[in-house]
Amino acid sequence: MLFQILIAGFTIGILGSFHCVGMCGPIALTLPVQDASPLKRLGVISLYNLGRVLAYAVIGAIFGVVGKQFFIGGYQQSLSIALGVLLLLFFFFSSATFIRIRLFERFTTWLKQRLGQLMTGEKKSYTFLLIGFLNGFLPCGLVYVAVAGAVATGAIWKSALFMAGFGMGTFPIMFMVTVLGKYISVQWRNTMRRMVPVFIVLMAVLLILRGLNLGIPYLSPEMKKTESGTESCCHKKH
Repeated sequence: MLFQILIAGFTIGILGSFHCVGMCGPIALTLPVQDASPLKRLGVISLYNLGRVLAYAVIGAIFGVVGKQFFIGGYQQSLSIALGVLLLLFFFFSSATFIRIRLFERFTTWLKQRLGQLMTGEKKSYTFLLIGFLNGFLPCGLVYVAVAGAVATGAIWKSALFMAGFGMGTFPIMFMVTVLGKYISVQWRNTMRRMVPVFIVLMAVLLILRGLNLGIPYLSPEMKKTESGTESCCHKKH
């Protein structure tokens, strides 16, 4: 189970990591590592990406609290369908003004200001870890997709593990972007950003199918109520 959750998050991360080139690429490309020695460059780039993975794990744990409550109440199927529908709504109305939340906008503004200070201030080893950590909390459609999948796991630790796997899936591409940034054009990064709607719709469909309890192994496993909540069964008993 632990391995499956990690792989599920990792798969979303690695398939959607090209989108990260467009969203997080500008920050990764401006990391002041060009004049550093090769060994130090690898170290600080790794710290930056590790910070992102830690941020995603924290986000997973936070939203995992919500998923756990639905799991205990036996509403995991309803939650999965609701998350799928919300993702579809986000896909169709993401540019609508009514979904803007003032508190969220203030938090995003604070994040950008703090990131700017860290990028221009004195650099220590932990600075790059913190830059990556704060970067992980910036608004991103792909992260929303991963969060929806994490919440559907129904447990805090599973949700955190799912998001950590997601972060590790984005690690290779983001590492390469920072190292080989001068060879990646703005046009190519913008093309990659346009891929996120595909992942939003795909995850939405998968969540809705999972909630429909169709008895399809792994895709829509049968959910059975237990004393501690609900459990999924990938294989039917004979």
